[in-house]
Parts: sequence; C-alpha cells; structure tokens
Amino acid sequence: MAEELKVGIIGGGYAGMAAAAELSAAGIPVTVFESARQLGGRARGVSYGDTQLDNGQHLLLGCYRETLRLIELVGGDIERDFLRLPMQLDLHHHLELRAPRLPAPLHLLFALLNAKGLSWRERVKAARFMLALRSINFQLPRDMTVAELLRQHGQEASLTLKFWEPLTIAALNTPIAKASAQVLLNVLRDALNRARANSDMLLPSIDFTALFPQRAAGFVEDHGGKVHLSQGVDAIIPEGQAIALQSAQCRQRFSHVICATSPGIAEKLLRPLPQMADTVRKITTLEQQPIYTVYVQYPAQVRLPHPMIGLHRRISQWLFDKGRIAGQHGLLACVISAEGIHQEMSQEVLAQKVIVELREEFGITEAPQWHKVIAEKRATFCCAPDLQRPSQLTALPRLLLAGDYTAGEYPATLEGAVMSGLECARLVKRSVSSDNSKPDKRYPDSVA
Repeated sequence: MAEELKVGIIGGGYAGMAAAAELSAAGIPVTVFESARQLGGRARGVSYGDTQLDNGQHLLLGCYRETLRLIELVGGDIERDFLRLPMQLDLHHHLELRAPRLPAPLHLLFALLNAKGLSWRERVKAARFMLALRSINFQLPRDMTVAELLRQHGQEASLTLKFWEPLTIAALNTPIAKASAQVLLNVLRDALNRARANSDMLLPSIDFTALFPQRAAGFVEDHGGKVHLSQGVDAIIPEGQAIALQSAQCRQRFSHVICATSPGIAEKLLRPLPQMADTVRKITTLEQQPIYTVYVQYPAQVRLPHPMIGLHRRISQWLFDKGRIAGQHGLLACVISAEGIHQEMSQEVLAQKVIVELREEFGITEAPQWHKVIAEKRATFCCAPDLQRPSQLTALPRLLLAGDYTAGEYPATLEGAVMSGLECARLVKRSVSSDNSKPDKRYPDSVA
C-alpha cells in the first residue's frame, strides 16, 4: 500500500506536520511545501536580534494527548520541553485558584471551594455549575453562547469577570458574548472531568518551531520524505486520479493532497476548483479573531510572582515570565486575546500601556531594554455557536483539508490543529484500503 501512495502537504504548521509525521510513521512518503522560511505556521518561532521569541504564547494542557504523543514520536521529551504546572488561575490581587493533586473532579471542586478572591456564594455557585455540567456529560441539548449558559446557571457578574470570562477567552480566543458554550464544555470535559493530570498546564521551554514542526521535518526526511521551505504552492490541479501541485519552482503530481494552510490561503487555492464551492463558502463565513503579544525585555533580575499570571480588567490579560519558563531572564510576554480596544492602538502606544500596567501592578521600576509587539490579526476563527466548519474530507476525495478551523470538537488550539492533521492521515490510509479507491499506478514527479 505504501508504495502506491505519494502525498503532498501544503503548509508546515502543526496540522500539516502532524499529518506528515503520522503518514511517515506508517511508511507513506510525503512532500511538504511551506511558503515561509520556517515551519510552525501561526505557532512558530521568531528571531528578534539575539532573542528567540514566538509569534504568540500557547499553553498546552495535559489532555492534549495527540500533540504530546507526536512531540515524543519525533524525538521530543515532554518533561524536558515543558514547565508542567498543576491547574491554576491567578488574577493578580483578585483571584487565586489552585488545584491540589487529588483525583478528578475532586481537584477542581476543592480548587473552586477554596478559591481566594471569590465570595463563598460565588464559590458554591461555580462548584454547582460544574457538577451540573458533569451530570449532563458536558453535552448541551442545543448550543448557545457562553454568556447565555452562565446566565442560565446563575453565575454572577463578578464571578464571570474573574473566572469564566478569562477562562473562555484563554480557551476559545472569543468573547463570551460570541463564544460557543458547547465547544467550551468540550474543553472542560477533557481537561477537568477525567484524569487529574489532564488539567496540568504545560508551558514550552523552547520555541514553537523547535518544539514540534522542526523535529517532525527531520522525522519525515529520515523516513524518505521531503520538506521544502520557502516554496509555496500556487495552484492545485486535479489530473484524473492524481492531483498536481504547481509552485514557482516545479510541478509535482501526488495520489493525495492535504491542504494545511491558514483559512485565507486555503480559500485562494480552492476557489478555482468548482467542486470546492461549498468548502470555500464555509471558509469565507468564518469570522477571525486576533492575538497580540507584547514582549518586554527588562534587566535579568526582573521576575513575576508566578510563571504565568493574569491581570483583572486591564489591557494586559496573561503575562508569562520567560525567565522562569525558558531561562530568558527579564523577558516578559503579555498576551492579549480576542477583539478589543487594543486593536485601535498603534503598536508603540500598546507597548507603553503594557509597560505602565507592569509598573503599576508589580512595582517594576526598571526601564525596559527593548519591546516588541507581534500582532496576529487573524490568529483564530471566532468560535461561535453552531458554527459550520469545513470538513477534512472534501468533494474531491483525494484533496483533504487540515487546520484548527476545520470540523472538530475543539476550538483553534494546537490540539485541534494536530487532530485535523491526524484525521487527514487516517483518511489517506483508509482511501486505499478498499479496491474501489485504490490507485492504479504510481505518481512520479514531473518537474517543470
């Protein structure tokens, strides 16, 4: 079977490299085309002078089983590559919630009932809400916004502002008035309702390109595949049972193609194909949400109280102490997720506001050595209720679609991206397991 397959993958982000690694492990040759000079897509390493940054801070959870499995498959070491913390939610001076090492869901109930910064009434209401969700197996009869669900269960305004809203924005990158309650419940189900370790927070100590995509590229090449950087694909061209990919450098034919790009690039590549009209329509209806990351380099002695800490009702949302996490002492990363007034500011004004908030909240009086704003204005899709996301299987059976925005239970997370890539790999293998869809010849390269 493996000798009859030849898979082209457009995009070297987490979805594309997950598919590439899984297929390579099965002995199926793949060729990856990445238009950028580095792998990772919207979760990639960024060099700034002598400092290695990321284009955004991503938090993994212990329940991200497939992402963690693939990192180990391609040579990573979870305990070495991450700072692992038990579930905790700290909003400076406003909320402190920490889960003890008890079996799930007792660890969550203990954390809620002992949370600092919430009244006893709020703690009990939050605990009852979680028990009510558990009683329905985290499955709603109909989807709705998170805000609507919270109102139905009597979650008060202060509790929502301190706990549910930061949690929702961190998980879905979508404001609670727009966010899908069912998708949030899917994350809560997997992270909080099963094994205690599933709720662990894993903060990468290396950049996101090095964490998985770069290692996956080596794994692919060790298994006979190819990974091309700075080589985008200009056109997808069906040719009988084959699919050709046209780039500036060459034209190659494949038995299957996985389009694992951002939604915008996928739309441009698929629009010329009449069979893909429904997929294109679903992609174009996706609303996008931003993520801004403000890096501030202070002298090495500057530290935050915790590796990760949130601010309440500030422009800054989540702060990461890269010294504690990755040995980059004095480097603080401020993440601002979803839409908001920060989008109306210039990057310089935004950086200065973050610096002022750091001084006011933590008494940091040292002058920053430099600052850098990285704005991903179309970082994720808006995870709205009953959203019709495009399927991985398209109207052209040998053309598959991968990405965190494709159909699935998860929001736009690394695990969602990886799971979509794995689904495409499964569909490739399944498509040739029956006689009806088995290719009748090899697909050699045809280099222009």
